Amino acid sequence: MSTYAQTPFATGGPLRWLERAAHWLDARGKFAWIATVVIAFIFAWPVGLAILAYMIWSKRMFGTCTKRRTAAPSMSRSSGNSAFDAYRDETLKRLQDEQASFESFLDQLRKAKDQAEFDQFMQDRAKAAQDERAQDPSASTAS
Repeated sequence: MSTYAQTPFATGGPLRWLERAAHWLDARGKFAWIATVVIAFIFAWPVGLAILAYMIWSKRMFGTCTKRRTAAPSMSRSSGNSAFDAYRDETLKRLQDEQASFESFLDQLRKAKDQAEFDQFMQDRAKAAQDERAQDPSASTAS
């Protein structure tokens, strides 16, 4: 193997480091891009302007990063094996049913907790009103 195969020109060109930097910033999110623009404006405003233009042009400023856009493969595609596709579809349906039943269970738990908290509040309120009437007997006879 020659030494030419190991040079940056053979592995993607002289600006490959810019693409790696963009992927690194994409992995860290929009705030990493914004911080990069701010730092670039502080040290060299033309570089900051170029990065800002790139962010707007590539829709990184107002959209999501490319890594998040292409994260999940399409599950509706056929794998070419009908037995596997049937198994996958059955498993996905079962998981969706389990998720729906779990979410309804969590809703029931939240409702029960809310009802218990409300009942406790009403009991405390009634007890406070009863204690107030017990301490001030003239207020209950005046009515």
